[in-house]
Amino acid sequence: MQRGERHPWDVPYGEAVAIQDRLRERLILRDAGLPEPLRSVAGADISYDRGSDLFFAAVVVLTYPALEPAEEAAHAARVTFPYIPGLLSFREGPTLLEAFAKLKHPPDLILFDGQGIAHPRGIGLAAHLGLLLDRPAIGCAKSRLTGTHATVGENRGDWTELLDGERRIGAVLRTRRGVRPIFVSQGHRVSLERALELTLSCCRGYRIPEPIRWAHRAVNALRSNRPPSPSVDGLGRGNR
Repeated sequence: MQRGERHPWDVPYGEAVAIQDRLRERLILRDAGLPEPLRSVAGADISYDRGSDLFFAAVVVLTYPALEPAEEAAHAARVTFPYIPGLLSFREGPTLLEAFAKLKHPPDLILFDGQGIAHPRGIGLAAHLGLLLDRPAIGCAKSRLTGTHATVGENRGDWTELLDGERRIGAVLRTRRGVRPIFVSQGHRVSLERALELTLSCCRGYRIPEPIRWAHRAVNALRSNRPPSPSVDGLGRGNR
């Protein structure tokens, strides 16, 4: 899979923020590049032991709408960028990009276990990597990083806006009755309404969309060097 723009990763704090500010202006937050019909959707996740500098990344591509596995790629690497809130894409992005580079066929859409524009500087992991890969991307996080919202309804498909002041930066989406909602935000080349529609269509009885569940199982199997178990639910980190 080919990558688009590149930039250095091991940079000082001020340069990293400047890169985020520059890239944020290039995000496309409308439906632009989503094929019709959509035929494939990828899930991306990263995993590591607390305190370890060895990171594991996995990307699993599923057919759409059947959501059957089509391709998988993974990568492990040592990471030197420190943990800095708001700059986690600099810590996790390079390893994920190496995993994406191993795919033979680029997916039509990518769901990231992390934030899109629902980020203090408007460019979380899904937005950052979606732009660098130049693919439609959606952030599907399990916790809120920034913004405020009203109470979301209890039924599957209910959602409410996630706001930064008066600016809409995402949505709080109930993917299954009786479970906590997830936080959906645009990454790149997709509108919020389409992001919500596609995310919900990828949820098949679990809180977390299937592409991310598959990626979570794959990356944890890689980390523990054991075959993935289909019974494991996606419980990875979400504030990226």
